[in-house]
Amino acid sequence: MTTMRHWSGTDGTGRWAKEAAEIAAILAERAARHDRDGDFVAEEVQMLRERGLTSMLVPEDLGGGGATYAETCAVLAELAHGCPATALTLSMHTHLVAAQVWRLRHDLPAPVLGRVANEGILLVSTGASDWVDSEGAAAQVDGGFQVSGRKSPSSGCPAGDVLVSSARWDDGSGEPKVVHFSVPFTADGVTIEETWDTMGMRATGSHTVVLEEVFVPEAAVSLTRPAGRWHPIFDVVVGAAMPLIMSVYVGVAEAAAERAIELVRSRSDRAVAPALVGRMLNRLHEAQDALAWMVDANDDLRFANTDELAAAMLSRKTTVAESAVEAVRLAMEAAGGLGFSTGGGIERLYRDVHGGLYHPLPAAKQELFSGSVALTGEPV
Repeated sequence: MTTMRHWSGTDGTGRWAKEAAEIAAILAERAARHDRDGDFVAEEVQMLRERGLTSMLVPEDLGGGGATYAETCAVLAELAHGCPATALTLSMHTHLVAAQVWRLRHDLPAPVLGRVANEGILLVSTGASDWVDSEGAAAQVDGGFQVSGRKSPSSGCPAGDVLVSSARWDDGSGEPKVVHFSVPFTADGVTIEETWDTMGMRATGSHTVVLEEVFVPEAAVSLTRPAGRWHPIFDVVVGAAMPLIMSVYVGVAEAAAERAIELVRSRSDRAVAPALVGRMLNRLHEAQDALAWMVDANDDLRFANTDELAAAMLSRKTTVAESAVEAVRLAMEAAGGLGFSTGGGIERLYRDVHGGLYHPLPAAKQELFSGSVALTGEPV
């Protein structure tokens, strides 16, 4: 591995690191075309299934790949060197797997892990759009709930097997509730509306999943909680998901930095380029170091789900996102005109890296959250 990729604590020689490097090279051949056309990385996701990456985090005794959390983060960063959209799509599935492994580590039931490993199912989350308040409506019916709503963005939904979502429920108590549930994409009333058309991460297929009077049996309901209030489940989500997702954006920044150095070395006029490269590396190392803290604090999915840890994780998430964006901007500047060109290999990465700013929590909300926890011990 190059010196750009020091953060993960892995030496690049393990099974999953080698697999990721091989796959990243294949992904790189198609990434620009997917970005240009805005079409979903369907073949790439199928390759990830076939080569075991969708179940790499599942313990071996359940049929999975037995990768550690740190190894999984390193794999996502490596894949982002080849195709950021493919890496991000995998991260969105994997963070749901990670939450189940966290449950297993804390002696709680995690039945979906066997299905991920043995059936190869792909999980699709709507958490970013639902978050604390949730969207859509659930009505209680015999044997479960009937749910309607529009869920966007739903990354990877064209290849999805199971939707993991939530909806608001008025149970007549005067305090709205949120019902968390899962439903197969084959269920009656589940459709996909192709709405994803963005500046970056264009090939993640993060379309809108439409639920029209979908029946959700009681057995598919994992949690019912008050609407609009922070719940300990979100502490689990933050700790399990954020390091994985932000690994992708660190990988994007690493790829841009490597490309910039290649282009600068080929230039004849590079009087100020060393200073720009040095500044670029400062920002890259900030992102890498913040990510390394997040991975370490995750403790291989043994972390305690506290508000304090969530606040610290989210603070580092902001640092990773903002530092990665600035690192790629500086990579483009250092590379000169070729960096600005669509054929230079950095312009697409610059658009993709901005996606990191939009994952929960965006900076302003994160600062309010982390500041509130520090001052009052309570999240806002």
